[in-house]
Amino acid sequence: MKKILVAEDNDSNYILMTYILRKSYEYARACNGKEAVDMVEAGGIDLVLMDIKMPVMDGLEATKAIKEKHPDFPVIALTANAFESDRQLAIEAGCDDFLSKPVSSEKCLAAIAKFLG
Repeated sequence: MKKILVAEDNDSNYILMTYILRKSYEYARACNGKEAVDMVEAGGIDLVLMDIKMPVMDGLEATKAIKEKHPDFPVIALTANAFESDRQLAIEAGCDDFLSKPVSSEKCLAAIAKFLG
């Protein structure tokens, strides 16, 4: 089973994501961008759902760090920032897709499936 890293500092948002993912994927949590980068480096992760506003290292910086070493690694931005400028910043940082919170399970799973089949 493929493993999704949910980089999310908010407990309730993380719990919502586990309900969306639990039937189709294994999942793990990073509470900040630095943890996300370290967990991708350690291996065993197939895709990251990346919150943008997080402590220690934000999601944009974490995405840049991941993409520097692993250009083809799939990262999907998952953020409450729904403006077109936010989408553009996420794509420029290297995110492969962009989802706005709150996200429906159908939309989230469809976005993941584009990268993991």
